[in-house]
Amino acid sequence: MLNHIGGVDRPARSGAVMPLTDPATGRVSGSAPRSGPEDVDAACAAADAAFGGWSLTTPAERQRALLRLADGIERHAEELAAAEVRDTGKPYAAFLDDELAPIGDTLRFFAGAARTMPGSVAAEYTEGRTSLLRREPLGVCAQITPWNYPLMMAVWKIAPALAAGNTVVLKPADTTPSSAVLLARLAAEDLPPGVLNVVCGDRDTGWALVAHPVPRLVAVTGSVRAGREIAAACAADLKRVHLELGGNAPVLVHDDVDVAATAKALAGVAFYNAGQDCTAATRLLVHRRVHDDFVAALAAECGALTTGGPLEEGVDFGPLNSAGQLAAVTGLLERLPGHAEIVTGGSAVDRAGYFHRPTVVTGVRQSDEIVQEEIFGPVVTVQPFADEEEALRLANGVRFGLAASVWTRDHDRAMRAARTLRTGIAWVNTHGTTVSEMPHGGTGHSGYGSDLSMSGLLEYTQPKHVML
Repeated sequence: MLNHIGGVDRPARSGAVMPLTDPATGRVSGSAPRSGPEDVDAACAAADAAFGGWSLTTPAERQRALLRLADGIERHAEELAAAEVRDTGKPYAAFLDDELAPIGDTLRFFAGAARTMPGSVAAEYTEGRTSLLRREPLGVCAQITPWNYPLMMAVWKIAPALAAGNTVVLKPADTTPSSAVLLARLAAEDLPPGVLNVVCGDRDTGWALVAHPVPRLVAVTGSVRAGREIAAACAADLKRVHLELGGNAPVLVHDDVDVAATAKALAGVAFYNAGQDCTAATRLLVHRRVHDDFVAALAAECGALTTGGPLEEGVDFGPLNSAGQLAAVTGLLERLPGHAEIVTGGSAVDRAGYFHRPTVVTGVRQSDEIVQEEIFGPVVTVQPFADEEEALRLANGVRFGLAASVWTRDHDRAMRAARTLRTGIAWVNTHGTTVSEMPHGGTGHSGYGSDLSMSGLLEYTQPKHVML
């Protein structure tokens, strides 16, 4: 695996490499460049040189390029899937069935959005002078993506940036760079050299990119700690910052639901991708009248779930991404207070790789670490509530504000919850589904800025007032 800079594949100039580990086996599966400041400088220079030409392309030209890239991804689906599952360990079929189509849809949405840029107006606000509003690209955009959905998150970042006329230097997560580099190679068939560059590397590589003077915007999907540090670093150079950080999604289950059906639905979204999803259904808040029945139904659903390697039959979810992530999840469970109870699961699977059993924890209190912190693993907590007011208080009682869902047959109750939940996304009787036409972003310690939608496109533009 090599960097992709200026339209060609390049090793790190220092010759340094880092091993890539297959999470399903725990064995080294390949290597990638450990890029240094000189590689970041080369990528930023290539992006800067390409910006002048790409920013002057017509919206129709950018649209055609993104549409061709979407088609290319579908033609090379098997190759991309092989790279993705080798780095992540997720089920091969799950990637092809659940992720590939939304990835193409995102590119096609922003291809269309390139030609329908909102905000352009012409009006005579003062006599004899006509005001025009233009939306112009920012320049070079630095983008840092996570390891849970490597290809999807890369597309979420590059699609609006390129549609708006920017150029990109993308740094994928150190453990999952393969699909991003393949994406850049495919894009090189339709984009001028330097428009999309990928530099592989570790934390130091990311910091070199954030600190580089060329990028005018830094967009990152990552941890709260990383977001804080990046925002502080960008302030010194007045770079724009787009942060999609952690989540700790509450799920409000009222006593008028079909308990068995709701437990089945929530088990699917809670443990999908081994719970490594910032919008995963993590904190289940259940009305006390149905609490015990719901816990029993959820535990039964967990018993039917299977974890295993990418090519194993009948697998519902794969391993955690790394030994470090597995240790983080098991550490949370080992530190549970005495009043908490593990109903099912609670331990790693005794096999090679970083597998963990689906786990349900009850008896937790709002101040407990496992309630307040993002788990990012196949673990859910269940807390009872007495009434609607308490449910909303518990739901809003954490520092995160990315997503939530409410499950009820009462329309008015659902709408009250949608208004009151302090999150960027509120689902009703569903959880986890995203669409390209609507923004994906949060509030509080979940960050600021939007992926997807016209809102996401506008984040990569600068308004200019022109008066005639």
